[in-house]
Amino acid sequence: MISNLAFIHPDAKIGVNVTVEPFAYIAGNVIIGDGTWIGPNATILDGARIGKNCRVFPSAVISAIPQDLKFRGEDTTAEIGDNTTMRECVTVNRGTKSRGKTVIGNNCLLMAYVHVGHDCVIGNDIILGNGTQVAGEVEIDDWAIVSAHTLVHQFERIGAHVMIQGGSKVNKDIPPFIIAAREPITYAGLNIIGLRRRGFDAHKVGEIQEIYRTIYNKGMNVSQAVTYIEENMPQTPERDLILNFIKGSKRGIVREYTGDPSEGLDD
Repeated sequence: MISNLAFIHPDAKIGVNVTVEPFAYIAGNVIIGDGTWIGPNATILDGARIGKNCRVFPSAVISAIPQDLKFRGEDTTAEIGDNTTMRECVTVNRGTKSRGKTVIGNNCLLMAYVHVGHDCVIGNDIILGNGTQVAGEVEIDDWAIVSAHTLVHQFERIGAHVMIQGGSKVNKDIPPFIIAAREPITYAGLNIIGLRRRGFDAHKVGEIQEIYRTIYNKGMNVSQAVTYIEENMPQTPERDLILNFIKGSKRGIVREYTGDPSEGLDD
């Protein structure tokens, strides 16, 4: 159902079984996939590419121009995968000449008041909690959960299966499979509950845990730990994912916490 109180530019490409509620605005250079729901007062601007069976809630703004003073009006996009929900007042900026596009994957949930900046690459099955603000050119890998009111500095990378504590300030890269918490943000252990929910068995969890014990608890610097792991631990997809993430980190990864283990964590 498309309301006659909505504005839809005649050049917009709208799939089948799309619902557009009253007072929604859809610009011309827009593609919306089958079965998607566009809520009242939602604003879909030029460059938006929205997949199938998505939900865009009231007052969300998708594909606004970047909040980047270097932007000069280049033709860029904001691309949203299938089955992704963007709740009230979510804002997703389109790309700049840096990458040309902002990407959000499939099966994601962006809760109310989330902001995703220009040229971000957000993977699949990701949750961004209420009020989380993600600056430009951030990468977040599959299955990460970024809890409410987290601030993510530009150019950061957040690894797969990560859990970040609410209210965190992310100014270092967060390697895969861990919990990151406290102020300043540090390694707070393995995301064991999340890994079990996603089918990692006890042996695999133990293997990942031993890798992080080596990185954080055996008195080595990161480079020494990486070398030790490569030489002494069997090669597995999980091991390689962690090591490749660390080697590719441009800002450095979060470090271990050295104070009271219970300080700054929720009960």
